[in-house]
Amino acid sequence: MFEIERENMELKPIRFFSLLFTALVFAPSMAHLLELPNKLGLTRDEYFTVQQIYYGWALLGFVIAGALFSTLVLTFMSRRAKKRFVLSLIALLAIIGTQVLFWVFTYPANRQTNNWIMIPANWESLRAQWEYSHAAGATSRI
Repeated sequence: MFEIERENMELKPIRFFSLLFTALVFAPSMAHLLELPNKLGLTRDEYFTVQQIYYGWALLGFVIAGALFSTLVLTFMSRRAKKRFVLSLIALLAIIGTQVLFWVFTYPANRQTNNWIMIPANWESLRAQWEYSHAAGATSRI
């Protein structure tokens, strides 16, 4: 019994950080999802202007790393409690899934447009790729 209580006490801080970092990542994800309908109707010049608001968002990488690391630790530490382990594992897989979406779809669009300052001929398909990959990432966190 004391071991279970000690285990729960050890999990509290890591659970807190996992929830904190995941919540901090959730806010920008929801911003992308909610702005999607409005951004798809923008003209080329309007879209490229609006995309500049994301300058500096790469700094959120440390928050994503925090969510990933703390949820990984939480999952590992929960391995003896089946329900807690399964829920933590699902959360971890969702975070990993959003990263797969980002690196497979979002990042290549950023690279091909030089972070949306260079306008390639296929900018509309890159816009769709960028917007929908963010939307998919946001919905996987819900």
